Amino acid sequence: QVQLVESGGGLVQAGGSLRLSCAASGRTLSLYTMGWFSQAPGKEREFATAITWTSGSTYYADSVKGRFTISRDNAKNTVYLQMNSLKPEDTAVYYCAAGIVGGMKGDPKNYRYWGQGTQVTVSS
Repeated sequence: QVQLVESGGGLVQAGGSLRLSCAASGRTLSLYTMGWFSQAPGKEREFATAITWTSGSTYYADSVKGRFTISRDNAKNTVYLQMNSLKPEDTAVYYCAAGIVGGMKGDPKNYRYWGQGTQVTVSS
């Protein structure tokens, strides 16, 4: 069992930055890939980025590459999402997820555990 708690969302102007945090608890976290997904109203959940606990390998969707950075702090069992150069189209609820993911890091079906989500709103 893995529990995930996100924080750090809010309202920011276009071009601004936010940092989201995901505190994870549970056994054998080292087995998991941690992902961040976004979901805007009326849209499907969309992959943003992922990181593996052990190696720290990172994966990014093209839409966020160069603007978002995922990182982890193993000592704190926390994953971060640094979001820079935010755009109004980044407005969504952002979810942290954990799964034992062998292949498709971007498929939400491969993630078993989800946080409650945190709202990010980017004004123009």
